[in-house]
Amino acid sequence: MGLAKTGIMALAGLFLMATTAFADGDAAKGEGVFKKCKACHKIGEGAKNATGPLLNNVIGRVAGTVDGYSYKPSMVAAGAAGLIWTEELVADYLEDPKAFLRAFLNDPAASTKMTLKLKKEDDREDVAAYLATLSAAATPASD
Repeated sequence: MGLAKTGIMALAGLFLMATTAFADGDAAKGEGVFKKCKACHKIGEGAKNATGPLLNNVIGRVAGTVDGYSYKPSMVAAGAAGLIWTEELVADYLEDPKAFLRAFLNDPAASTKMTLKLKKEDDREDVAAYLATLSAAATPASD
């Protein structure tokens, strides 16, 4: 099975798991939790890339595609394989970024610059909901 087909199958599996388990996050709470992310990620008017990429309009964006940000090859490969950020996928990514990319790409060596993990499911869902408020292409959470 080719890498592209494997990546698409992994994405489909992650999407199905995410949409069946995902509950609506609370954007107001997510804004508070996002304080943990601000050391590396910038948002809002005039925000620029920092240690991590700018997160305005992250929902609906192809992974690894912010202009001017130097991603690790694994994140660029994930985008090329079809990873488009939804609230559900962002919440899944935040649990363990490296494990998420390894599963998505079916590559045990895949890596990301992001080391922060949000252990609490509610925190992950809340941050994803908050980021959706900053994204023109935000997708509604599944029922």
